Amino acid sequence: MGKQLESLYQIALEAGEAIMALYHSHVEVSEKDDRSPVTAADLAANAIILDKLAELTPDIPIVSEESAHIPWSERRNWQRFWLVDPLDGTKEYLRKNGEFTVNIALIEQGSPVMAVVHAPALGKTWLGDGHQAWLVSKNKREEIKAKSADKPVVVGSRSHPSPMMEEFLSKLPVYQLVAVGSSLKFCLVAEGGAQYYPRLGPTMMWDTAAGQCIAESAGAKVKALDGMPLRYDREELLNPHFIVSLPS
Repeated sequence: MGKQLESLYQIALEAGEAIMALYHSHVEVSEKDDRSPVTAADLAANAIILDKLAELTPDIPIVSEESAHIPWSERRNWQRFWLVDPLDGTKEYLRKNGEFTVNIALIEQGSPVMAVVHAPALGKTWLGDGHQAWLVSKNKREEIKAKSADKPVVVGSRSHPSPMMEEFLSKLPVYQLVAVGSSLKFCLVAEGGAQYYPRLGPTMMWDTAAGQCIAESAGAKVKALDGMPLRYDREELLNPHFIVSLPS
């Protein structure tokens, strides 16, 4: 595993510590323009990540959910940039169910090529470099691979159930449905615990880039419904619907 990915891992751990320091306290919640919740934990993690990434790679710009959005006129010329969600799954954080993550991804030529997804309450971290993926848990690091199952597991969102899911499920002769929050859904596919993650509801770029990199690094594929790869060199921050699955 490369030195830069190791640095990314350490940054995510530090952000996770800031999140957990506030986890069991009274959580002050405010509302963003899109009416989604934001907490002091989101902002604390964001400040750490932006500061540490600026130290690590001062020449690479950063797009974060909790930072001012940079206009497409500027972003369109970027060959590389960091895409960050300092606390993915704020609703899960508020419910205190542990299913929230720190997401950091490096985008090159529109594709995520290196990433970390850290679940501080679960004590787990997933890492990907575009070719290999690893799970770090209890100070043990193991390579993970997406794999098939006789009874495929379909992982869906706990916070955003989609009516389009029924149509997708009707095409599978047999399956087991599991609800999980945040980008943990990508990670379940990456480690072989699930075989499908159909996302048929809204997500933003920062929600998916790190998880996509982990899944693809483990051998899964992430495609929009038209079969095209999910890319990040576009003006629209809202993602199209997509499906994470095993290669056919």
